[in-house]
Amino acid sequence: MNVEELTKELLRFNTINPPGDEEECIRYIGKIYEKNDFEVNYHKLSDKRYSLVVRKGHSNMKKPLCLTGHIDTVPLGSQVWTKDPFNGETDSGKLYGRGSSDMKAGIASIIDASLSIPIKEKSPGLEIVLTAGEEIGCEGAFDLVKKSGALKKAGAVVVAEPTSNYPFIGHKGALWLKIKVNGVTAHGSMPEKGINAIYKISEIIEKIKKYTFNCKTHSLMGGPTLNLGTINGGLNINSVPDNAEITLDIRSVPTSVHQEIISSLKKLLGNEVEIETLLDVESVCSEPSNEWIQKTLDIVHPYLGFKPNVKTATYFTDASALKIAYDNPPIIILGPGESAMAHKTDEYCLIDKIPESSSILKDIINNWNNG
Repeated sequence: MNVEELTKELLRFNTINPPGDEEECIRYIGKIYEKNDFEVNYHKLSDKRYSLVVRKGHSNMKKPLCLTGHIDTVPLGSQVWTKDPFNGETDSGKLYGRGSSDMKAGIASIIDASLSIPIKEKSPGLEIVLTAGEEIGCEGAFDLVKKSGALKKAGAVVVAEPTSNYPFIGHKGALWLKIKVNGVTAHGSMPEKGINAIYKISEIIEKIKKYTFNCKTHSLMGGPTLNLGTINGGLNINSVPDNAEITLDIRSVPTSVHQEIISSLKKLLGNEVEIETLLDVESVCSEPSNEWIQKTLDIVHPYLGFKPNVKTATYFTDASALKIAYDNPPIIILGPGESAMAHKTDEYCLIDKIPESSSILKDIINNWNNG
């Protein structure tokens, strides 16, 4: 089965998160690796939800290379799809489906490349990590980090997230916060008897609009960003609302410390405000001058037609968790998907990028094991 057909097979598994249900797809991939004499390990996240770690090769001289990606996808959205999201339809050089770009084409490229390269018994080898639950906070990856022995070693990591086969050397972090305030309820005809929580949250919003981060600009990622994502308050039209809340999506950079951001917001908003952390994943940034990073940029050069400049992604990946387990190795984010198509209606991946991605990964694996 070629890598395009393998991508289509993976798209036929509905792994929308929530609920996830990655197990069937994970076991399908695991059987492929079992037939090719890889060490295969399934790790349960919850009911019907599994991550997969497979290995081959071992050397006392050099750590293995990690290739990683996630199996879950986001929901379809409210708009009607013109293509079947679970059938791998193709049209005009595009492969459609939920997860085609984010990131089942990347998963297929990892599988195809890792099976196409002979991994010798005493070579550094590969540790392939395919996770559940990335889309709502890298749940599967952090679960593997916590489990003793689930992850072993890796000297470098390739994350096959959508980059149109352009290598990124890092990505921003994510700090998602819920900010809640309370009021006092009363009858809607007697608002003076209550305290309106929505009025209180509106005052907080005005303060947040003026909030500035107290950190240096990062040379590659710039500064952190803040987006107010949701607002909720009240229960019915004829009562004074006694609760209101907003959520904030903060994308951080290596020069911004999450706990310092939370502390500064508490100071700005006052003691009556409750701040709950919903997601906390740190940014990732490899040293541009690292030898493996530079060699990987050289490997990609002929595929792109130019040597890529060092860049970083705005989205987060499982690398935030894996860098902890692997003691902060150099990390490249590199995959066939189109980042602009991630999470969109009629999501697609350009078909010719998929075998190209597999070829790039083969070159990276060969360089790691033989270089």
